[in-house]
Amino acid sequence: MSSEADASTEVGGDVGGDAGHRVDGLPGQVRPITYYGDEVLHRPCAEVTRDYAELEQLVADMFASMYAAEGVGLAANQIGVGLRVFVIDCPEEDADGNPTGRHIVGTVVNPVLHLPDGPRELVERTEGCLSVPGATSTLARVSEAHVHGFDEKWEPVTIHGIGLVARCLQHECDHLDGTVYVDRLGKRARKEALAAADFSRGA
Repeated sequence: MSSEADASTEVGGDVGGDAGHRVDGLPGQVRPITYYGDEVLHRPCAEVTRDYAELEQLVADMFASMYAAEGVGLAANQIGVGLRVFVIDCPEEDADGNPTGRHIVGTVVNPVLHLPDGPRELVERTEGCLSVPGATSTLARVSEAHVHGFDEKWEPVTIHGIGLVARCLQHECDHLDGTVYVDRLGKRARKEALAAADFSRGA
């Protein structure tokens, strides 16, 4: 997920650079971001198996790539790897939508997204994506969400979020299902977002 949308709240002082999260000291390699239209973004990702020996290095590379692109979340298929993994370093908000000054940082392997039972509050907010660089659109999402899964060491992990964190969790899980946020827009809004995107970035 891009940090361009609602930039006043989505970009925190500790996002990016040497302050970024590291995976057991592994040096992460910055990989190119995959852009909308690449096949890997438009098909469901495969479950990660426990014999996948490159998981920790993949996660390290994902964090490095996310920070280099100034994002707050990144799914594995956004660097061309069709596996169900995402990383997040997202500014936390309180129930009133105000920044708490903290970040939710984590890795989720084989995530399962849970949304509240019963009536769900939908919040419209500007959203962007590293795979559609430079474009933002207003999109309604559920205001609260949590995911269950595993970290890079196969320890169980749960991330719960409201506001921006909830939006980020839904955005990244969408990626792993082969859905980019612009796919949720109406035809006209999607066309406008794609026209506004700068796909020459990183070229």
